[in-house]
Amino acid sequence: MTDSTTPEAGPEGLASGLMKIGALTTDWLPAYKALPREKFVPEVIWPGHADENRQDARVVRLDDPELWRRAVYTDAPITTQWDDGAYGGPGRGTTPSSSNSMPRMVFLMLSALDVEEGHRVLEIGTGTGWNAGLLSHRVGDKNVVSIEVDATVSEDARARLAGAGYEPHLVVGDGTFGCPERAPYDRVIATCSIGRVPLAWIAQTKPGGVIVTPWGPTYGGEGIVRLTVADDGTAAGPFTGSSAFMRLRQQRVERPPFRDYLTEPWPANSVQSSTRLSPDEVGDWIDMFAIGVQVPRMFCRVERYDDGSYTLWLYDTDATSWATADHVPDVSEYDVRQSGPRRLWDELEIAWRWWDAQGRPDFERFGLTVSADREQVWLDHPANPVPARR
Repeated sequence: MTDSTTPEAGPEGLASGLMKIGALTTDWLPAYKALPREKFVPEVIWPGHADENRQDARVVRLDDPELWRRAVYTDAPITTQWDDGAYGGPGRGTTPSSSNSMPRMVFLMLSALDVEEGHRVLEIGTGTGWNAGLLSHRVGDKNVVSIEVDATVSEDARARLAGAGYEPHLVVGDGTFGCPERAPYDRVIATCSIGRVPLAWIAQTKPGGVIVTPWGPTYGGEGIVRLTVADDGTAAGPFTGSSAFMRLRQQRVERPPFRDYLTEPWPANSVQSSTRLSPDEVGDWIDMFAIGVQVPRMFCRVERYDDGSYTLWLYDTDATSWATADHVPDVSEYDVRQSGPRRLWDELEIAWRWWDAQGRPDFERFGLTVSADREQVWLDHPANPVPARR
């Protein structure tokens, strides 16, 4: 992804850029104009980038109003909180925990939601309140329910929404439970990613209703899925494209510390082998998604070296197995070591080669079916499930 605006674009330039790429459509333009992004961005921010997971240095509006405004009208996410509010210093915290989402993603997801006047909408993740405001303008604030786990974030959003003239029903709580007292809903939208669709969201959505949410496996890779709820309480639908959202707090993956894996000096009790599959071939977002939906409970990190080489580390979340694949420039065979009951590199390679054999499908060829007892990712149609490797 690249920014769809120039730094000096302002609200008109951002709108023009978003419309040019098809994210902002004419039916959402009145809401965009009525609720400019700057009214829903706090005074202290960490500007992000459209095509990479990093944040710039902190920007304080009072200190540098031009830089602040430039960030607001760039098509990129803006981090507004670190470490669930525990970090409040001048630098950066460890993990971003709240944001004002990338405008492109905001309007692509709202377009996929396909709301109509009078629809009752449940939003998971109030954040700064911009998305709730846009929905309130479109369907009426009395029809919008928005849940936020962080009380301070919710109250700040309430104040911004009130300042813009809207009073949707805001709830402080665990979004996985939805808001049953206001159900049923015609539409549900999540502004945080999940690895499992909470059954409460399906139960609280009318048959024929739509759920739009970022969804991704433990390993990485994530896309927007558009689910339609059926009469029997299941939900199914296609992925519409890639995404990169903060995880729903109640579904964050617990990653054991690395010392739990390598309990003996390197190379410990690992088994050595080699592969012709380069670690460079398995690190793109769609690669990670295709691998992750087949190989459960696996995560990775990369250890880089000064000479341009690096080691891809694989771990299982049960802290029983690990693997490494060493990437060295200009070689055609790569050293692999694996330890534990699972052969994680073998699992990864089998999954990647399946994806490669299908023609390396992008997100839009995948879909998801959710029932009371399982979730199944499929390719092209529900009758063609993606194989699970364990």
